[in-house]
Amino acid sequence: MISAKISVEELNNRMRDTSVGHLGIEITEIGPDYICGKMPVDKRTIQPMGILHGGCSVHLAETLGSVGSLLCIDTEKKVSVGMGINANHVRSVREGYVRGRATLVHHGKTTHIWDIRIVNNEEELVCISRLTVAIMDKR
Repeated sequence: MISAKISVEELNNRMRDTSVGHLGIEITEIGPDYICGKMPVDKRTIQPMGILHGGCSVHLAETLGSVGSLLCIDTEKKVSVGMGINANHVRSVREGYVRGRATLVHHGKTTHIWDIRIVNNEEELVCISRLTVAIMDKR
């Protein structure tokens, strides 16, 4: 379960000068077993056909799950690293925002598994993803 006490604003400030900030991804909400965020569909995130690039959807999914795992561990003693992600793209998006919600489905000592659902402005499913994160001792 998410135990870190950090504000959404502080998280977004920490990610501003990273690929997350470059794509316009923002964390919007943190709950006891979920984290939410949004990403614009604009010139940074579309592919040449004018629709949301699938890789950007995966970037949003992995960002949400990875940040979620960081909020679940003692970062003084542990690190979290992505082990695997898969994604199914269900619907294209041409404008607006997509919103993602990552829900923790397994909180083990050595792995976390996140279910991430990304929707469009009409709350229609755009992408569904599963992320597995390894939890290891810090060296």
